[in-house]
Amino acid sequence: MIRICIIGCGAVGSLFAAHLARAGEAEVWAYDVSHDHIQTIRQHGLRLSGAVEFTARLSATTEPGEVPRCDYGIVATKAIHTRQAIAQTAGIFDDQSAVCSVQNGVGNEEIIAEQVRFIIRGTTFPAGHIIAPGHVGFDIRGDTWIGPFEPSGTPMEKVEELARFLTRAGMNTIALADARGAQWTKLIFNASTNPVGALTQLDHGAATHFAPTGQLFN
Repeated sequence: MIRICIIGCGAVGSLFAAHLARAGEAEVWAYDVSHDHIQTIRQHGLRLSGAVEFTARLSATTEPGEVPRCDYGIVATKAIHTRQAIAQTAGIFDDQSAVCSVQNGVGNEEIIAEQVRFIIRGTTFPAGHIIAPGHVGFDIRGDTWIGPFEPSGTPMEKVEELARFLTRAGMNTIALADARGAQWTKLIFNASTNPVGALTQLDHGAATHFAPTGQLFN
């Protein structure tokens, strides 16, 4: 059984972690700096509600040294935390592991590549929010696109394998030979929609369902 570590188990990271853990095809670890969130996951499992409703059991820790060697990593931290997160967790991976960024923005892969050999460029549209420690609301379904980070020479076979695991777990993922287009599409999407949330204090789910702001999204 392969082993996957989710680095940054906030809203988006929790969506990936819970789906992968429920599927049972991989041993799933979650690493996050939130003690309350991790402790609740350890005691009661990771609950998703909204677009789905289930609770998944998985290994979770605030200590990178507790995580065994992993075949894949999925980095879901905020971009400003990428360097610190990968520096703390790089020891989880070896020269056969591959780490995938599903973060917003550009430049995360370059930072991860300073510590890990094989990097996968990722873009994801599913969205959620933290309701309480150990409980995440799944607001918006969507696809994920992943492809090799060009300078790292990541084998396409690794990209395709990770995509299969994610898709079978319920997070539909498309493997691309060149995932830069998807990444820039998401960047443009965020640049045009995030100001609506910033000005109204509404998350994307609420903003799309509220008629006046929904018209702006359309």
